[in-house]
Amino acid sequence: MTLSPVSLKALDAPGQPTPSPELDELYRGFERELLVPLWTEIGDLMPTSPRPAAVAHRWRWSELVELAERAGELVPVGRGGERRAIALANPGLGGAPFATPTLWAAIQYLNPREDAPVHRHTQHAFRFVVEGEGVWTVVDGDPVAMRRGDFLLTPGWRFHGHHNQSDTPMAWLDGLDIPFVHATGSAFFELGPDAVEDRSTPVRSRAERLWAHPGLRPVSQPSPAPSSPIAAYRWEHTDAALADQLALEDEGHPGVIEPGHAAVRFTNPTTGGDVMPTIRAEMHRLRAGVRTASRREVGSAVWQVFDGEGVARVAEREWPVGRGDLVVVPSWVPLTFTAGAGLDLFRFSDTPIFERLHADRVEVEQGP
Repeated sequence: MTLSPVSLKALDAPGQPTPSPELDELYRGFERELLVPLWTEIGDLMPTSPRPAAVAHRWRWSELVELAERAGELVPVGRGGERRAIALANPGLGGAPFATPTLWAAIQYLNPREDAPVHRHTQHAFRFVVEGEGVWTVVDGDPVAMRRGDFLLTPGWRFHGHHNQSDTPMAWLDGLDIPFVHATGSAFFELGPDAVEDRSTPVRSRAERLWAHPGLRPVSQPSPAPSSPIAAYRWEHTDAALADQLALEDEGHPGVIEPGHAAVRFTNPTTGGDVMPTIRAEMHRLRAGVRTASRREVGSAVWQVFDGEGVARVAEREWPVGRGDLVVVPSWVPLTFTAGAGLDLFRFSDTPIFERLHADRVEVEQGP
């Protein structure tokens, strides 16, 4: 008797029917009609806890920058390719250019006096700058300066391009929800002008002048927005917020997430929620020698070291990390960081998706 693939699988599983010619014929009928019986698949489809295909991995920023520099010499920026962006491909995702099943992370590189053309897409995007300055991203005609430590937003369906006004190249981290949009078949893309039209270089964008005043909201803008209208969250404000949390801890007041561990979340001032519907972004600061509690949660995250050095442990994998290095944390995999002489970390995750689906879950285990 020749068994179909589905019945061969069933033979090795507990609680399955006894093999027989009749059962084999039934399974061939299922295959002919493109049907799959749940009883042969339930262990994979409904595991007792998440079994992510993505795996933990670390990328060295120094190696990414070296390759990006070579790409800058060989690969033009223009229509067709659109961006000199090099995506992190998670080893567990079969070569797909995805950091996790829902998150895209890439290093983007712009040569001196170079433009990246204007386009828009339904995918939500941000930029995080680890080093350098001199590039302006122009979002719906509003030029936004990009400088070290800045977190900059490009919400979905906003026209945007970049121009480097300096004599030095610049690289930064791009984060998007491309894999999520791809999996749900909801992507749209549209070309804009070949070159950025507003080439001015203001210190502050119009969006910042309207929105980026702590605790203040323009009365002329009463409606909630799905994504934050703040074009750039500047490093000086993020740095001050983290420093103040640790100073308050020294004075015996609450404020830190755990001893020696300050953290802030970038938020949408029109709702108080996340900056974009599918992406959460945070900044963390660890005092020297601090080891975080082991934490795991449903959904995936990408961490980038902004400054300092330390050790990242994801499940059984452990790596030293320094400025710019990126670490991917799959769903329901425990994570701890240990700081050397202090450690600043940028984090983005897909948590808003799971919170809206009421599928979020977090587990924290304190260390010894």
